[in-house]
Amino acid sequence: MEKINIQIYKKMYPMLDQLINLDEYFWLNPNLVEFQSAIKNSPLTQDDVKDADERLIRFAPYISKVFPETQVTNGMIESPLVQIPSMKQELVKNYHQTISGELLLKCDSHLPISGSIKARGGIYEILKHAEDLAFEHELLTREDDYSILASDKFKEFYSQYSIAVGSTGNLGLSIGIISAKLGFKVTVHMSADAKQWKKDLLRSKNVHVVEYEADYSKAVEVGRKQAEADPTCYFVDDENSHDLFLGYAVAASRLKKQLEEMDITVDENNPLFVYLPCGVGGGPGGVAFGLKLLFEDNVHCFFAEPTHSPCMLLGLMTGLNEKVSVQDFGIDNITAADGLAVGRPSGFVGKVMGPHLSGSYTISDEKLYSMLTDLADTENIYLEPSALAGMIGPIKLFKEGSKYLLKNNLLAKMENSTHIIWGTGGSMVPEKMMKEYYQKGSLFK
Repeated sequence: MEKINIQIYKKMYPMLDQLINLDEYFWLNPNLVEFQSAIKNSPLTQDDVKDADERLIRFAPYISKVFPETQVTNGMIESPLVQIPSMKQELVKNYHQTISGELLLKCDSHLPISGSIKARGGIYEILKHAEDLAFEHELLTREDDYSILASDKFKEFYSQYSIAVGSTGNLGLSIGIISAKLGFKVTVHMSADAKQWKKDLLRSKNVHVVEYEADYSKAVEVGRKQAEADPTCYFVDDENSHDLFLGYAVAASRLKKQLEEMDITVDENNPLFVYLPCGVGGGPGGVAFGLKLLFEDNVHCFFAEPTHSPCMLLGLMTGLNEKVSVQDFGIDNITAADGLAVGRPSGFVGKVMGPHLSGSYTISDEKLYSMLTDLADTENIYLEPSALAGMIGPIKLFKEGSKYLLKNNLLAKMENSTHIIWGTGGSMVPEKMMKEYYQKGSLFK
């Protein structure tokens, strides 16, 4: 990568000093445009998302068969949408800020199979690859019952191929678990910040785990090289994958159904605000893109990043996207939010989401921990630290986003608004570690 002249960018964007000083920052995207204009230049469309959704429906009999925990949803990998009124009161009390509208938690923390949002995109991409290989070798047709993929015949077939991915943890879990289940040989390149229990769990599933002392970018780089050297190896590219992105985007139509079941309307007079924890950008970008396709200008999406790893905010603010890293600005990329510990953003996501994203903000590790404890105390819901990044979004919006609400004629509509916090992971965290998180959060209260 070409060396960035930091001083030039600091003069152009004085607010960079706040990011460099690790201060929390709330950024409104000046490049946001109306949906109908923004979508004209998009490389992906509603048809692409529909294709992904239909593929997941085809695979449902297989998923239901090999992962019995999905039988209650007929092989669909989906999570609950729940009201969190007691947590709302706690936020209002702690931050001395009223939150108008309803507060909901999307519990991707409790998705079956791998217990995080990565169970959407990661599993989808491997299923698509498995389908492509089976089609290519005329072992499968679209009309087949896909539960046949659980047979020894298919496992032997897939054992001729391998999968590689670089991960901070959760993507590696989803890729590793589904790839091994299908029969692929799979290697997960784990960055230094990946939690030991995630590595141990993968190894228990016969996944080859390679550990690095460097961060996420290095794990991805080595994983990519491994795949390039082996024609039978498929690399899951978290930085650039359209398939990962589309797997996440399918979440939007399912969320729409859940909102309808709860009698929650989203339209011009009933705006929806969604707050998504962001690492490299694929998960939150895909979900937000899917939501924009369905709700257009009536949904307002915000990314949330740790103060120590604001890579997407840096990329979008400067327009440099993947050409810039937090380390270029002397930011260390060391955070308790391991799933968000990414130094360089996805250029693909930055370019796709640049005209659709309402804004982004950063949050300290201390607040992640304290809100983790508050959520457990008020709602008996346990998330991992990175999954709490979205929780402070409504507070940030009402405290620091009045300019956005005014500009978009939203002030009079906020009583009818709905705020969704995307809870991205936590249900698979070992009990001992979750207790440590909880106790740490108590210290910051």
